[in-house]
Amino acid sequence: MSVPTVYDDNPSPAQRDIWAREQSELKSRLIEVDDLDFKKIILDDKGEKVEFEGLHYIGGVDVSFVENNEQDAVASLVILKYPSLEVIYEDFKMVKLKLPYIAGFLAFREVQPLLELLNTIRQANPMIFPHIILVDGNGTLHPRRFGLASHLGVLANVPTIGVGKNFLHIDDGERMTMSYVKSVVKEALRKGGNSHILQGDSGMVWGAAVRSLESTTNPIYISVGHRISLETAISMVLKCCRYRIPEPIRQADVRSREFIRNHFS
Repeated sequence: MSVPTVYDDNPSPAQRDIWAREQSELKSRLIEVDDLDFKKIILDDKGEKVEFEGLHYIGGVDVSFVENNEQDAVASLVILKYPSLEVIYEDFKMVKLKLPYIAGFLAFREVQPLLELLNTIRQANPMIFPHIILVDGNGTLHPRRFGLASHLGVLANVPTIGVGKNFLHIDDGERMTMSYVKSVVKEALRKGGNSHILQGDSGMVWGAAVRSLESTTNPIYISVGHRISLETAISMVLKCCRYRIPEPIRQADVRSREFIRNHFS
């Protein structure tokens, strides 16, 4: 990827065009249907109960920052047993990032250390390499349908799901504005487990707003990362929620923040 070797706090329009082209090229490899190493089983006629046969390990990734510091960060990978959601592996990588947050180009700041963490476990202990990874960031719910979750999934060739707390403006009519989505989800998401498909005026499905639990009203936003359908992604995330945020991502966040406290206090 074309990332700077020194910190660049204001990449030029030309550089952003280069990144957009890279995203477009990688997106040609994106798979938005189930291409999994485990099997989804629907157990009743209404399709309300889903199980995953052969799924044993789920990954979660996150990047946390040293307080008041946009360059020093910790990338984290946790692996949980499924269905118990017990953490069996954690790894961290201190990184000095070369870019600030730039809307639409998060992957160019964060994907490289996450790839390195995945490569480490793939080489050191492939028996517990995750069958699927939940990413703290969006996948196809992105202006160019290729956010961090998709970028990581394509480069690592692993199924991924994007899980965001919000999303960027998407130019596909009023129904894809955050203000419109917030106005409809209160009615659409009446109880835990409810989902509202995010479909633009073009007919394109970008992702879904989901109420993860009965006890929380703020939605999370789920989208295809790579090698998974949106329907399966929603089912998977709901099975991983003990709190509003699914456990693989929550554990990656909690443990990376603890790592920072232990090393930067």
